[in-house]
Amino acid sequence: MIPEITAKYDWILAITSMAFVFSAFGNGANDVANSYATSVAARTLKMWHVGVLSICTEFVGAVALGARVTDTIKSGIITPDRFMGNPGTFMLAMGCAEVGSAVWLMFATAKGMPVSTTQTIIGALVGVGFATGAEITWGWESGSVSQTAASWAIAPAIACGFSALIFGTLKYTVLERKDPFKWAMRLIPVYLSVTGAILALFIVVEAPTAPSLEEFGAGKAAGIILGVLGGCLVISVVFFLPYFHRRLVMEDTRVRFYHVPLGPWLLKDNCPLYFPAKRDTFVISYYEDAFGEVRAGGNQTTSTGATTTPGDFHPDTKEAHDMDMERTADSAQSSPVIQPKRRIIEPEERFLDPVKDLTWLNPRKYVAWIKYIFLQGVTRDVITHDSAKLRDIHSRARRYDDRVEHLWTYCQVVSAMMMSIAHGSNDVANAVGPWAGSYATYKSGAVNTESETPIWFLVIAGLLLGAGFWFYGFHIMRALGNKITQMSPTRGFATELGAAITVLVASRLGLPVSTTQCLTGAAIGVALMNYDLKAVNWSQLLFIFGGWVITLPCAGLVAGLLCVMALNAPKF
Repeated sequence: MIPEITAKYDWILAITSMAFVFSAFGNGANDVANSYATSVAARTLKMWHVGVLSICTEFVGAVALGARVTDTIKSGIITPDRFMGNPGTFMLAMGCAEVGSAVWLMFATAKGMPVSTTQTIIGALVGVGFATGAEITWGWESGSVSQTAASWAIAPAIACGFSALIFGTLKYTVLERKDPFKWAMRLIPVYLSVTGAILALFIVVEAPTAPSLEEFGAGKAAGIILGVLGGCLVISVVFFLPYFHRRLVMEDTRVRFYHVPLGPWLLKDNCPLYFPAKRDTFVISYYEDAFGEVRAGGNQTTSTGATTTPGDFHPDTKEAHDMDMERTADSAQSSPVIQPKRRIIEPEERFLDPVKDLTWLNPRKYVAWIKYIFLQGVTRDVITHDSAKLRDIHSRARRYDDRVEHLWTYCQVVSAMMMSIAHGSNDVANAVGPWAGSYATYKSGAVNTESETPIWFLVIAGLLLGAGFWFYGFHIMRALGNKITQMSPTRGFATELGAAITVLVASRLGLPVSTTQCLTGAAIGVALMNYDLKAVNWSQLLFIFGGWVITLPCAGLVAGLLCVMALNAPKF
């Protein structure tokens, strides 16, 4: 039974609920792209792969791990004392914050501006705090604006350091060795196992029922790490190494990832394969864009002081041999001579043009439109940027053997999933927090910020996060990844793992950090390992930074003005 004092405010709850849908959808469209942008940019995953994965991983992160940070957003930014005895005003304030967040996220996403959804909701809450005269928590304490703001500056720097360390380790243990493919085959089980162990540890300690790290104990934590590490190492050696050997050493073009369970049988010459693949190459070029062009490694200084340009290689130099081993017939890194640019087919041309002359009485037209509506978001090219400036930036990145890059696609997918789970656990609060506060107040008849967030709130939010990316996330995918620097599976692995570790640590501490800023900082860390400042697109970073700067005041202005108008509207 709804208390009489709040029953009359059901319309506020309805508006807040609708705003929540758009806020969660916009959150997914803008922020989920962060988790998988480098995977798509490096051609490890396709957009539709990411669409399916994101729905699963965001759901797991939101439902299983998201309750802790939701409490911070719900009651930590503005103090509820101002609203005591006025539950309707509190509901209105939360509703206006939700609307302000939704409006800014949808606008920023449409403009291709990767903003912080955390900053968005905090800005909206600060705006309604000013509008209602509520006390805003500025001081340095748990959940305060100042602590959150500090995390915005600190988190990108930490993520930058983590990713640079991870990629630097990979660079000097594998990529820069005399025979990188040999060392890659030796060390890939270790990297797979370490990635899996880190993922398992964070999932365990992030569970809502998990005690604090001190209570959990170093012994248990070490046991989890060593146990998963050992298990992953055995699986990698028994199943993955034979698969890699058959595909990359024996160059069997029929082998696909679903043949991994065959394990040691893949080493036999006459091993039968179920559902063999039909393709011409055993490994793709991970540096090739949709036009078929490869720019990476084309602007490097040789030992003679000469500077190479794309398509201009000097086979007599050691540097050229290292950069473009694929010019030899037996190499797995070679790329064909650049052909005339391919034509990129976008969803409008793919789905709608073939039926544009048909009448609406023809069922094919309806089928085409249904396909367009549901698939347009995951069938767009988001990695190709026809820009002379970006071609120069990409040419300054070192190019590595595609066989080695392929080995790290599996680590990259795991790290991307880890990043997505981290996002679901940390950023679900941005949409759910105000709605949960408004709902709890409506049900109890008094200002209520202490009740637990209902699990079905997190279920709905988790699904909306994935749906937001599926339909609308392509805008942000274009702004990240290859538009910051040249990406590849090894670089993407280091970027995503560094950012994911940063986000998950922050989530454990209850700090609602920005996944956008963590991933951007991680991308910078990897790009700087090229030891060339021109390998980074600083103008794009300035554009992203500008979005961060204006997010808080813009979201606060929308929410605050709406709240002021609602509170001072004539009453009849």
